[in-house]
Amino acid sequence: MPTSETFRRMIREHQVRLTRLCYAILHDQTLAEDAVQETFLKAWRNAASFRGDASERTWLSRIAVNVCRDMQRSAWFRFTDRRMTPDMLPEPADEPRASDADRELTAAVMSLPLRLREAVLLYYFQELTTPEIATVLGVSHQAVSDRLARARRKLRAELERSLPE
Repeated sequence: MPTSETFRRMIREHQVRLTRLCYAILHDQTLAEDAVQETFLKAWRNAASFRGDASERTWLSRIAVNVCRDMQRSAWFRFTDRRMTPDMLPEPADEPRASDADRELTAAVMSLPLRLREAVLLYYFQELTTPEIATVLGVSHQAVSDRLARARRKLRAELERSLPE
């Protein structure tokens, strides 16, 4: 069991990043906050099972992705309108507002199928390595590489379509 100070440090270091990840998956700020709370609760309860094979960030990201998947599987979630626009993404407190190009890219990423979107979010936004992503998603390193390659192709095609002629 981690000490309360260790757990507070984990929350301070990972809460914002996990909230952004959960929001990108769930498309709802309140659900994302609930998912992050559930993530930390599960981490606290299962701290003894953390072997240190992966980094703390990887471990928490895996828990968060699984919590989000569980939430998406629930019946009420499937019948709720979860459409979102890039303006709805939470902005980090210390970064400037996103440019039109950033909003376009964000919209393109959010339109990817879930499996591809998860890989992109974990790689580019959470800055996890391919092996860490494989651990988080419970797939092989090759599957992660394939998903990233497919996502890049889809994003390239989508962004090229939106370029002014």
